[in-house]
Amino acid sequence: MGAQGPGQAPPKWDYPVGGRKSPVSGILNPEVLVLGAGGAVGSGVVGALLEAGSPVLAVGRDGPRMQALGEHFADEPALELMESACIVDDVSAAALVQRLRTRKRPLRAVVASLAGPLESGRLLDRPSGFLLRKFEEDLVPHLAAARHLIPLLGEQEGASHYVLIGGPHAECGWSGYGHASISAAALRMLTHVLHEEAQAFGVRVQMLSVDKPLATPDNARNACAEWPSAMAVGRHAVSLLTGTERARAVVPFDAGRALTPPRALFSEFSFPLSKRETHS
Repeated sequence: MGAQGPGQAPPKWDYPVGGRKSPVSGILNPEVLVLGAGGAVGSGVVGALLEAGSPVLAVGRDGPRMQALGEHFADEPALELMESACIVDDVSAAALVQRLRTRKRPLRAVVASLAGPLESGRLLDRPSGFLLRKFEEDLVPHLAAARHLIPLLGEQEGASHYVLIGGPHAECGWSGYGHASISAAALRMLTHVLHEEAQAFGVRVQMLSVDKPLATPDNARNACAEWPSAMAVGRHAVSLLTGTERARAVVPFDAGRALTPPRALFSEFSFPLSKRETHS
């Protein structure tokens, strides 16, 4: 996937079977699909999944971010990149699922980190069409992806998971970013509805709600101490794939769930998902 740049050697994480076949059964271990893998949060999810020993299919647009992701994890045999057009509607989501059906490795989970660019501006200063565009960038892609990927997950054997990553200020208005707050609140409600409807497919749908901005190298000078890193968000997202407790539709980010790597994913001790879970 490309040579390493200066000072960008990937972490040397150990994982049990990674991208290889199970040493016991000879069956390919199931993979996790990461949508938006080229973004800051998506790359953290990819890193946390590799750390937990899961094969990862990282999906994102062709460009420098996906190239950098491949270079950073060039020594990780469990990672495969899939360049894809952005999911914007049912047509693009269906095209992705068609490609996934040609793969031999079973799909066990999806982590979706999809959002448009963050733009400032008061609600009263922007035309109404601006909010419509935010919904088309931040909400509709999630619905389109879920409509096509949840049934695909439901075809797999065993417990399947679909995790959405939600951004900050969904419960209270974000000063100067009201449109983002409204779309974030709508995404939370979308998650609640999907959480209920996906039970018929045997798929657990949850949102990891990250209520603070992400700390990145670009904002390191101005970042607050409590802002989570991409890896911390990724670790908490991965922990949702291994949880056996009754699932809540929306789970607030907890830094305590991100201090240590989660246990290995999808072992023979994985618990099945009840067809009738209810959120608290």
